[in-house]
Amino acid sequence: MQAPSSEDLRSTPSRNSSVRSGHTPSPVQSHRQSFTETLRGHPPSPRANRQPSLSQAQLQELLNNPPTAGSADPNFSGRDWQTIGVGELCTPADVRWVEFDAGIEHATNILINSGAHVLLVRHRKDERAAHATYDYRDLTQYLLFATGQLQPDEDHLPIFTSLAKKAQAGQTIPLRDAKSLGNKEPFMTLPATANLTHAIEVFGGGVHRIIIVEEGTDNVVGILSQLRLVKFLWENGRNFPIIDALYSQSIKDLGIGSQLTISVNGDKPLKEALKLMNNEGLTSLAVVDNQSNVVGNISNVDVKLLTKSSSAPLLDNTCIHFISVILSTRGLNDGKDSFPVFHVNPYSTLAHTVAKLVATKAHRMWVTDSPSPSISATPSSNQLSQPSVPHPPTHLASLPQSTPPFTPLSSTPSVSASTLPGANMAGRLAGVVSLTDILNLFARASGLHPTDPDERRRQRRRSSSSSMMRGSLDSTRSSSVDFRDVKRG
Repeated sequence: MQAPSSEDLRSTPSRNSSVRSGHTPSPVQSHRQSFTETLRGHPPSPRANRQPSLSQAQLQELLNNPPTAGSADPNFSGRDWQTIGVGELCTPADVRWVEFDAGIEHATNILINSGAHVLLVRHRKDERAAHATYDYRDLTQYLLFATGQLQPDEDHLPIFTSLAKKAQAGQTIPLRDAKSLGNKEPFMTLPATANLTHAIEVFGGGVHRIIIVEEGTDNVVGILSQLRLVKFLWENGRNFPIIDALYSQSIKDLGIGSQLTISVNGDKPLKEALKLMNNEGLTSLAVVDNQSNVVGNISNVDVKLLTKSSSAPLLDNTCIHFISVILSTRGLNDGKDSFPVFHVNPYSTLAHTVAKLVATKAHRMWVTDSPSPSISATPSSNQLSQPSVPHPPTHLASLPQSTPPFTPLSSTPSVSASTLPGANMAGRLAGVVSLTDILNLFARASGLHPTDPDERRRQRRRSSSSSMMRGSLDSTRSSSVDFRDVKRG
């Protein structure tokens, strides 16, 4: 990969959204503005020229009563969900490939432009067997490396130094080398003929995706994610009485979720939030004010907004500012206002919680109590749920940095937490309910025995904290888990 200061991770422009009435077309074909450039000079809000898509009352109604389940698939009517094959929920069209020798920049382009959440990595273009994955968690880690935020242990210092020298020299860094920075997600496979009981046990233990292969081969035929399985069980719940009976109960009565949450204060630098997610193995992070009220959410997918070197100043700006960028970008891309629908309360039903997860395509919902009075409009810099992060290693200090004519961050418009859409609709952070928690509940209710997801989380955190450079590519494959020998249902 080219050095971050001289080349953007994304070398090709993103797909242009259609021009809508009331908006002036921008010359995106000749120049793609960075988000910092867009914000510089106090330009008018993208919402200034259109009416909100929902009134405050309508939005509150949506929060309280999310959409109900969609129509059930008649193909599964009358069938026991435990006998349904995992291959029936997958399609080869969902699979996106990249080769180990591809540059990290090229891989990132494919990941973002394809709209996929993960790429499967192979040795050759004519190969149908996957050996690793590349997703937004990998991208987050690489961005932290490229900006000098990662610190290796002694065992991995040579790898780290080698990559740093390549970046300094402007050499392309192949995905194979970038993957040596660490492996964030277990690589697991199931044959297409295996039934959903095996998948739900794996997912209930904290694994986020499973690669589905042809029976007796390594040929990939699809990818099954936690969200896809939860959506399937939600839309077809009436066909599955054991699971359907759980939807009317509150998450408090069901005892699901965790009260041990990790959050970041909104006025902390974005780079600290990204380091926290990387170190703790998280896919998203709650952003709170100084009274612990939830004011936003940052996920690994949002790092796509940081893949231009001209976006580097955002790393030193606040998390609140980045949330405003996220919401404004969604508004520009979708042509309507975006609101952070990301919370439930302890008395929300499981149906309410699952409906929100499916509707927002989120991996977790923050559990909140009644909002606490805010003393100030912005969070306090004195409170953060993790200790300060040490400075990056000095041997990266000489990495070339981009020097476009940025407006100093001190003159960047200040963004208040209280001005974010829907900021007053959440409450004090009290817990979190994830897709893992829900699938673990479904598995236990069905008489299965998934592993304890909290133990997997503890293992992930221990692994992340012990080394920022976990494992080589070879150890990735050797430590993967293959479920093709499981008993078929």
